[in-house]
Formats: sequence, structure tokens, C-alpha cells
Amino acid sequence: MQSKIILLLAALLTPALTFAQGPEMADLMRSNGKIYVVVVVVCIVFAGITAYLIRLDKKISKFEKYQNTKDL
Repeated sequence: MQSKIILLLAALLTPALTFAQGPEMADLMRSNGKIYVVVVVVCIVFAGITAYLIRLDKKISKFEKYQNTKDL
């Protein structure tokens, strides 16, 4: 029973510890101009995932058409 209470308290206090951190890192990155590097990297990753999903969708559509013509 005591371990459940400790686990519950740890789960409830964990978000409070993350919110206690200030925005110093964001301010530092903004002042150094590194925030733009982060934005560019996130955009590149998003574009790569989008391109991969579009390519995968085309392959799946092609395979479905092949299966439909094969079954007839």
C-alpha cells in the first residue's frame, strides 16, 4: 500500500518539476540565433515524413490496383 502512495505522489509531482524550469534555454537559443536552426531541422523532418507517407500511399494504391486486377 505504501509503495502505491509513493508511486502516486511521484506521478503527480513529475509534471510540477518539468514546469519549474524557466524559459532560459529558449531565450538563449533565440539570442544566439540557434532557434532558426531548430525550426529548420523540424521542418526538414516534417517534410521527410510527409514525402515518405505520400510515397507509401502511392505504392499501396498501386498494389491495391494490382490485387484487384489479379482477382478478376
